[in-house]
Amino acid sequence: MSNILFQNALKRKNQKTPPIWFMRQAGRYHSHYQKLKEKYSFEQLCKTPDLSAEVAYGPVKEFDYDVAILFSDILFILEGLGLKLEFNPGPKFDFYINADNFEKFKDTDRAIEHMQFQSEAIKITREKLSNNKSLIGFVGGPWTLSKYAFGNNNSITIDTKINLGFITETLLPLLKANIKLQLNAGVEVVMIFDSSLYDLDKSSFKNIYTKILQDIAITFPKKVGYYSRGKSEEDLKYITNLPFAGFGYDHSVQLSSIFNFQNSGFIQGNFNEESILKETDIFLKDLKDYIEKMKLIKNLNGWVCGLGHGINKNTPEKNVHLFIENIRKEFS
Repeated sequence: MSNILFQNALKRKNQKTPPIWFMRQAGRYHSHYQKLKEKYSFEQLCKTPDLSAEVAYGPVKEFDYDVAILFSDILFILEGLGLKLEFNPGPKFDFYINADNFEKFKDTDRAIEHMQFQSEAIKITREKLSNNKSLIGFVGGPWTLSKYAFGNNNSITIDTKINLGFITETLLPLLKANIKLQLNAGVEVVMIFDSSLYDLDKSSFKNIYTKILQDIAITFPKKVGYYSRGKSEEDLKYITNLPFAGFGYDHSVQLSSIFNFQNSGFIQGNFNEESILKETDIFLKDLKDYIEKMKLIKNLNGWVCGLGHGINKNTPEKNVHLFIENIRKEFS
């Protein structure tokens, strides 16, 4: 009950064809999702296990992705801590964590109990998928979640006692509990999506944050993947030796460099998600250029093909089909 291409990528085995999955592949660009959204709210689709499984299954059936992804949201874990959350249409909190209310948000037992709907959704999704498809879960990155929790307040830095305390004392154990929940339910790998690292300074990333990531990686060796956005290739070298299952990279990173220094785990990415939005003939030219660059890399063992970030809601379904067809044709 797993995709052989994905399993080979995890083990860095030699293969011609990479597995393919997109961040947000189950979402607003897809007519299957749009039809469900006419009847149900986003929260209902996420928190009703049967509906969550149907949303996750839809794009695998339509586009033949190699990997399905739990349909949920990274912010429900903060809702579990007591931050009132609604989506209208994007996420909005009624209030945020600050120096005055910090002590009220430490009940991790209540928060993980709140996340139990993910467990059932994973089990039902796995039942719907064919045996040759993989299933992965995901959580938000500690820094990204802390930014949401503090209202995206850039004056709150990682070395601020309140924020660092919230990350290490509350978020870290809660994320590990959520990862364990998803793995126990049947996902093969849990991705950490950390897309807001652009304002975390180099020193804090190297000296403080990498230790937080190391804690997670050591707890679940080769079972957790990590996607980062907003860090340079030089910064990323500080984490590629950690025992993660693999790493995802945004389109600004040169994968040719990554293949030279990342020695284990998958390497995911990283076609520009903006390019797949373009008129089909222009998109295909960009895709051809991308394919030619990837072919120049002598050893593509471990490659998981995808976008640099989440697929945009305005992406034409035709372009998704063409992307997958062309990748499989050119790397076969």
